Amino acid sequence: MSIEIDNRSGATCAEVELVDLAAFAMQELLVDKRAELEISLVDEAEMTRLHEEWMDESGPTDVLSFPMDELRPNEISKNDEVPVVLGDVVICPDVARKQGDTAGHGMEHELRILLVHGILHLLGFDHLEPAEEAEMFALQSKIVQDWQK
Repeated sequence: MSIEIDNRSGATCAEVELVDLAAFAMQELLVDKRAELEISLVDEAEMTRLHEEWMDESGPTDVLSFPMDELRPNEISKNDEVPVVLGDVVICPDVARKQGDTAGHGMEHELRILLVHGILHLLGFDHLEPAEEAEMFALQSKIVQDWQK
């Protein structure tokens, strides 16, 4: 697995832990071992721009996911010679800080939740329907909790 992190947010974050959590999540979700993932940490201005451009919604959001090769859990790439690109997860630490403070668990824990949430979106999970939301949120909580053990 290749996981790259690009922190251009200006915020101090536990980047090594985020990469480790991403690798753990991808392993737990049985993602192809050759998969590549990019994690970007951005400021509110960049997240606002991306949110407006890609989701047609104003203001910053917490996390955006941009899938590339449309992998699903436990799916192997059909081309054994070429690495597969899972996609990009973009997170805004400033929004994570506010949400983490409101939830009472702080920015670092919120970043972990958002990272796993973004990876699940890359793998086709969604939360538009109540049953989907329950499944996705339970899975992201389980992955974060198991990683922390």
